[in-house]
Amino acid sequence: MARREYSEEFRRDAVKQVIENGYGIIETAERLGVHHDS
Repeated sequence: MARREYSEEFRRDAVKQVIENGYGIIETAERLGVHHDS
């Protein structure tokens, strides 16, 4: 199965949600619809 590539903006937004908003990694992944190991 091919690995999905995420845009720089998408990754930046995910990190921002964790660092600035205090969301957990698993919670953020679920909110974005991706697996937490992605």
